[in-house]
Amino acid sequence: MSAPVVYLDNNATTRSDPRVLEAMWPYLTEQYGNPSSGHHFGARVAARIEEARGQVARLIAARDSEIVFTSGGTESNNAALRGVLAARPGRRHLVISAVEHHAILEPAAALEREGVAVTRIGVDADGRLDLDALAASLRDDTALVSIMLANNETGVLFPLRQVCEIARARGVLVHSDAVNALGKLPIDVNELGVDLLSLSGHKIHGPKGVGALYIRRGTPFRPLLLGGPQERQRRGGTLNAPAIIGFGAACELLMGPERRAMERVHALRRRLETELVRRFEHACIVGGAAPRLPNTTCVCFAGCPAEAILLLLSEAGICASSGSACSSGSLEPSHVLKAMGIDPHVAQGQIRFSLSRFNSDADIDRLLETLPATLEKVAAVGGEVISQKQDVRSR
Repeated sequence: MSAPVVYLDNNATTRSDPRVLEAMWPYLTEQYGNPSSGHHFGARVAARIEEARGQVARLIAARDSEIVFTSGGTESNNAALRGVLAARPGRRHLVISAVEHHAILEPAAALEREGVAVTRIGVDADGRLDLDALAASLRDDTALVSIMLANNETGVLFPLRQVCEIARARGVLVHSDAVNALGKLPIDVNELGVDLLSLSGHKIHGPKGVGALYIRRGTPFRPLLLGGPQERQRRGGTLNAPAIIGFGAACELLMGPERRAMERVHALRRRLETELVRRFEHACIVGGAAPRLPNTTCVCFAGCPAEAILLLLSEAGICASSGSACSSGSLEPSHVLKAMGIDPHVAQGQIRFSLSRFNSDADIDRLLETLPATLEKVAAVGGEVISQKQDVRSR
C-alpha cells in the first residue's frame, strides 16, 4: 500500500474542510432554488447567502453590504482594477508592484494596451516594497494603487497600512490582493485603510470557484459583469449558492478555534527552514530577513533545476511547487525572484513549500528524509549542487 500524499502546496489550493462540505451539501441537493427567485424556495437560499456574506464580512471587519461575491480572486482583481478606472475616467494612471500575482499583472498590462499608464514599483533583495518609490510614483491622475498584502511565492508581507496612508494623502484609492493572506494573519480593513480587497475561498479550506471583493462604502466602482441586478448591481449573474455558503463556513471556522492553527503551522515552518539550512549548504531561504506569512517557505537549491526536484518529489508522493502555480512548467525564473535581483543560477532551484492546519511533523519528517536522495539524483543528471552557501542577491 502506497504512503499517503504529503501535501505542501497550500498556497496553490487547500483541502476543503469536512465542515465546509457539510454546510454546502444541502444546497447541492434539496435546497437548489435560485436565490434571485421571488418564491419562498429561492428566498431560503438567499437568506443563507446573506448569512455567508456576514461571515465573510466579520472575518475582515467589514460591513455586510461591502462584500460582493465573485468567482474567485482573479475575477475580484480584474473587477477592482477595471471597476475603479471606469468610475474615475479623468484618472488614467495605475500603480502596482513588480511582484504582484498574474491576476493583477495581466489585467494591468491589458489596461496599459488600452491607454492607461501603469507604474510598477520594485522591491529589494528580501522582497520588501520600496515605499519611497511608491510615494514618488503618485500623480494627479493616479486612480488606483494595487499592492498585495502578502506575496504568494515568498510569503513576504507588504506594509499595506503605510501604502494606504501614502495614497490617501494624494486622494488615491488602494486595492489589495489579499488572497494568500486570508486565514494566515488577521485582516481588518478599517485598520489597514484599504478601499478594495480581493479574497478567495479555496485558499482557506473552502471550495474553488468562489471569492469576494470588499468595496468600502462610497468607493467609486462600475461592475465588471453585467446582466442582472445581483449583488446590489455590482456583479451580474446567478449566485453560486453552494460555493458561497461554503466560503462563509470556511470564514466562520477561522473565527473559532481554528484561528489559533497558524501558531502551530508557524512552528512547523520554522522547523522546516532550520533543517533545510542545516542539512543543505546550498539552500537559501528567499525573503528570510523580511516579515512573512507563517506558512510559506520559498527555498532555492542553487544549481538544481526546480522542475527536476518537483518531479522526483511528486514521484515520492510529496506535493510542492516552484513559485506561482499559474506559471508552473516555465523554465524561466519567476518574475518575483527576478524583481528581487536573485541570481538566475540560484533562482532556477526555487521551490515553495506552503503549509496548512492539516500538515503535521510527520509531513516535515518525510520531506526531510526524501530531499537528500532527490537532490543527489538531480545532481547526477546535470544539476549542480553547490557546496558553499551563496548570497542570493544578484552578482
